Amino acid sequence: MKFNNYIALLIIAILSISCGSYFNQPVQQQEARTGEVTPHTEKLKKLPLPKEPVVVGVYNFKDQTGQYKNVELGNSFSTAVSQGGTTMLIKALEDSKWFTPIERENLQNLLNERNIIRSTRKDYQKNNTNGNQPNLPPLLYAGVLLEGGIVSYDTNIITGGMGARYFGVGASTQYREDRLTVYLRAVSTSNGKVLKTIYISKTILSQAVDASLFRYVNFQRLLEVEMGYTKNEPVQLALKDAIEKAVEGLIIEGIQDNLWSAKEGEMTNNLLVKEYLEEKEMEESKLLYNRTQTEKDFSNTISVSLNTPLFHGDFSKKKLGYGASLGYSRKLTNYINFNLSGSYFNFKTGNTFSENFMDLGLSFEGIILPYDNLTPFVYGGLGYLFSAGKSNESLPDFKPSPKIQGGVGIMYVISPMLSLKGFAESNLVFSDTVDFIENGKRDDYFLNFGIGINYSFGRKKIKN
Repeated sequence: MKFNNYIALLIIAILSISCGSYFNQPVQQQEARTGEVTPHTEKLKKLPLPKEPVVVGVYNFKDQTGQYKNVELGNSFSTAVSQGGTTMLIKALEDSKWFTPIERENLQNLLNERNIIRSTRKDYQKNNTNGNQPNLPPLLYAGVLLEGGIVSYDTNIITGGMGARYFGVGASTQYREDRLTVYLRAVSTSNGKVLKTIYISKTILSQAVDASLFRYVNFQRLLEVEMGYTKNEPVQLALKDAIEKAVEGLIIEGIQDNLWSAKEGEMTNNLLVKEYLEEKEMEESKLLYNRTQTEKDFSNTISVSLNTPLFHGDFSKKKLGYGASLGYSRKLTNYINFNLSGSYFNFKTGNTFSENFMDLGLSFEGIILPYDNLTPFVYGGLGYLFSAGKSNESLPDFKPSPKIQGGVGIMYVISPMLSLKGFAESNLVFSDTVDFIENGKRDDYFLNFGIGINYSFGRKKIKN
C-alpha cells in the first residue's frame, strides 16, 4: 500500500510540473513552419501608420560581444548569439511600416548586378539599332542610418533551484538566466548628428525539472524511475524580441522629439508617447533582477499591530497571549527610522496566570531594501514595562521595569502610503517578578509575534 502511495505521489508531481512537455513530446519529425513571433512583433504591426515612411539604411547590426557558447567540456567555436542581427532589424523595420529599409549590408553585390545590367543592355544596343533601352533608375539614398549592435551577453546572472527527497521519492527544479543587451541609434546622413539612441535588455531563461523514485519493492528487487525535462528559451527569439522593442522605442521617442509623426496627427502622437512613457517609467523602476523600485518619500508613519506574546518566566507551561500596538515612526534617512511605540499585552503562563501589561518603547529601525516593495527590516531599542491592572488584588504589585527589545520583520508595500508588515521580537525585562515569582538568577523575558499595517504621511524628500 505504501509503495502505491509513492507511485501516486510521483505521478502527481510529474503531471503538475511538466504537463506541457510530456503531452507535447517531439516523437516525430516536423515540417518547416513559419517562424515564431514575439509579443513585440504584434505591437509593431499594430502601430498606426506614419505620415511618411522614413528611408533608412542599415549597413551592419552585428554581435559586438565576441561571446562563445558555454560548454561543460572542451571549447566551442559557436557564437552565443545570432550573427543575423542586421536581417532581424530590417524585418522589424518592415513590420513597423514606419521605415523604408534599403539594401546596404551587401551593397557591393547590388552594385555588381547593376553593372551587369548596364553591360548587357550596352551589348544589346550594339546589335539592335532599332531599340533603345532606358537607363537604370538611381538608387535610393537614406536620410537616416541605423547603427548599433549586440553589446553584451552575460551568462548565469542568476541561478538557483529547489528540491526535496523522502524515502527515495524526490523532485527538483533548477533555473538559470542569461542576459543580452542591444543598442540602436539613428544617425542623420545630412550632418552626422545622432538623433536618438535606444537601449534594450532581455533575459533568457533556462529551466530543468525532474522527479525520481528509487526504492526497494521486495527482496533484491529495486525500482528506479526518473522523469524530467529541460526548457531553454531560444536566443534567436530573445534577440528578435529585443530588436523589435528597440525599433518600437525608436519610433515613439522619435515622435516625442518631432523627428516624424503618425498619419492621424497630434492626438495619436500624444497617446503613443503617453503609453510608452508610462511603460518606460515602470521598467526603469525595476533593477537587474526584476525588483520593482518605489521611491518612499514620506517622512512620518503610524502603525497599528496585533500581537501574540509568548511569556517565559518561572512557570514551566508556556501559552500564547494576545495584545496590540500603536506606533509612530520618523524617517531619518532612507535606511534608518526612529520609532516610538506603545503596546498592550496579556501574558499567559502556568495553569492560571493571566495578567495585563503595557509598555513604551524607543527604537531605531534599519530598512534593508528601502526602495523595494518587499523588504526585510531589523530594529532594536529600550522600553519600559508596567502593569495594566491586576486580576487578583492579593497579588503583590509589579514595579515598572526597563527592558531591551529587538526584532526582525518583513514589510510589503501596497501603495506609497500603505504597507503591511509581519515581525518577531524578543523583549528582555530587567526583572524576575513579572509573573510575581522570583526564582533563579535569570530575569523574565517574552517573545512577541505580530502583523500590522503602516500608514505614511508628510511627503518630504529624504537625502541618502
